[in-house]
Amino acid sequence: MHSSAAGPSKRIVVLGSTGSIGRQTLDVARWHGYRPVALSAGRNAEALVAQAAEFRPELVVCDADVAERVAPHLPAGTRLATGPEGRVEAAVHEADAVVAAIPGFDGLAPTAAALRAGRHVALANKEAMVVAGPLMWELAGASGARITPVDSEHSALFQALVGEPRAAVSSLVLTASGGPFREGPADLSRVTPEQALRHPTWSMGRKVTIDSATLFNKGLEVLEAHFLFDLPLAAIEVVVHPQSLVHGLVRFADGSIKAQIGPHDMRLPIQYALEAPHRPPTPLPPLPLTGRWDFAAPDLERFPSLPLAYRAGELGGLSPAFLNAADEVAVSRFLAGTLRFTDIPRLLEAVLEEAPTEALGWDALFEADATARTLAEAWRPAA
Repeated sequence: MHSSAAGPSKRIVVLGSTGSIGRQTLDVARWHGYRPVALSAGRNAEALVAQAAEFRPELVVCDADVAERVAPHLPAGTRLATGPEGRVEAAVHEADAVVAAIPGFDGLAPTAAALRAGRHVALANKEAMVVAGPLMWELAGASGARITPVDSEHSALFQALVGEPRAAVSSLVLTASGGPFREGPADLSRVTPEQALRHPTWSMGRKVTIDSATLFNKGLEVLEAHFLFDLPLAAIEVVVHPQSLVHGLVRFADGSIKAQIGPHDMRLPIQYALEAPHRPPTPLPPLPLTGRWDFAAPDLERFPSLPLAYRAGELGGLSPAFLNAADEVAVSRFLAGTLRFTDIPRLLEAVLEEAPTEALGWDALFEADATARTLAEAWRPAA
C-alpha cells in the first residue's frame, strides 16, 4: 500500500533502526514507499545488514566494535560510519524527516544535531524532552526545525489539540496500562525481571517495559508532556486504563473532553508524526468498538516512582536529568539481578536528593548525567 500523495517519495532517517520503534518505522516506510536514506543502529549487526540490503540507504551507522560484521555486507553506494559521531552524521543527513528512536540519554546528541540542522524530528526519544526540553526548543526555534511526538500518548494529545485554542485547555490526561503488577502481587519486593518484562498490552524494549512496570515510564511521559506542550505539571494528569485503547485525553475549560483512541499499534502514531496533519490509509483492520473500558487513579503508594517524576519537574533545572540517569542505572541493575524491584524508587529518591541547583545548560547537563550515574551505581539499600 502506498500513499496517494504526489511527488517524490519521502526521504527519512531512522535513528535506532533495529529497535522496536525503528523496525515499525520501516513498516510505515514500506506502506507508503518512503526512502530510508540513513539507518543508525547499535550492536545488532545482522538486523542492520538485512535492513541495508532491503532499503539500500546512503548511510549506515553502527557501534565501532561491530563495524567489521557490517561493512562487508553493505550494498554498493552505502557508506558506513560508526559510534556517536556517526549517529550525529546520520541525524543531519539530508532528509524530509528524522525519526529519533535511540533510547535513553544516548539519543540526546543526535536529536539535538537534527534540530540544529533544521530537520523535522519525529521524536520517540522521550529523554530528549525530559532532560533537555527547553534546550531542544531553543535549537528548533533557532533553525526552524519541527518536532512531532511519536509516543502514543503524546501523539494522542497532539492530535486532540489540533485546532483548539490553547487558552481553552484545562489539563492533559495521559493513560497508563498499569503494567504487569497492576493487580498484584501485594508484595513487589520479590518480583523478577522476567515477570516485570511481561507487559500486558504493548511489545516494547526492555528498559521501557521495566519503566512501565514501575510506572516511572508514565513519570517520564508527564515530564515530556510538560515540556512538549508548555503546560504546568499540575495540569497533567495520569489515569490507569488497562485496555490501552484510549491513548490520551484533553480536558477543556467548558468541561468537554477530547480523546484519541486506537489499537495497540505504534505504527499509527509513527505515521501521524511523519504525515501530520494528513492521514493516509493503512492496511490495519478497523478497531472493534466492543467490550468495556476501565479507568482508575494510579496507586502512588505501590508505585512511588511516578510522584518522583513530578517532584523532579517541580525542582526543574538539572533535576529531571538526574532522575532520568538514576533510572537508567536502576533498571540496568534490576535486570542484572543486583537490585530489587522495590529498591528502584528508593534509589531514584536518594539520587534526586543530590541533584544540583545550577541552571540547565548543555555542559552542565552532561556533567549532571555522569554524576547521577555514579551515585546510582554506588547506592545500596539500607541493611
